Amino acid sequence: MVLLNLRHSVRAIILDEEDRILLCRFSLPERVVWAAPGGGVEPGESPYAALCRELDEEVGLVLVEPPPHVWHRRVVEPGYVQGYDGAIQDYFLVRTAAFQPRGALSNEHLVAENITGFRWWRLSEVADYQGPDLFGPRDLAGPLSKLIKGGVPERPLELGL
Repeated sequence: MVLLNLRHSVRAIILDEEDRILLCRFSLPERVVWAAPGGGVEPGESPYAALCRELDEEVGLVLVEPPPHVWHRRVVEPGYVQGYDGAIQDYFLVRTAAFQPRGALSNEHLVAENITGFRWWRLSEVADYQGPDLFGPRDLAGPLSKLIKGGVPERPLELGL
């Protein structure tokens, strides 16, 4: 039996009062990916603590209570996360008023984490996007539409790449 080394991370599906989603622009060497803010769970850290830390660092959002767990993604693909065999990602729904993202990390620290921008996206903009950038997950529009129209699922929705 092969033991996989998967990186556990948490991400926030941040929706504003107009159901726009806040995404981070990750500039990677081979592509640009728009994905929800968040990051790795450190050893000994709970997923909620990791989510609170990452949101404060990246976008300046402070959580007051644990948000609902809405999506789960397991990707086993060498090279998906440097130094790992893949990743386990848990996504949590955070509803808030629109805000200008400005976290505790400096621009230099954000760039070191490959984050080069932020943008509020409407569902239709995600669904209709024809540009060269990718979304994480690739079919973000599908599960996002279900979440906006159907609300929090009973169990986290399993996502693909």
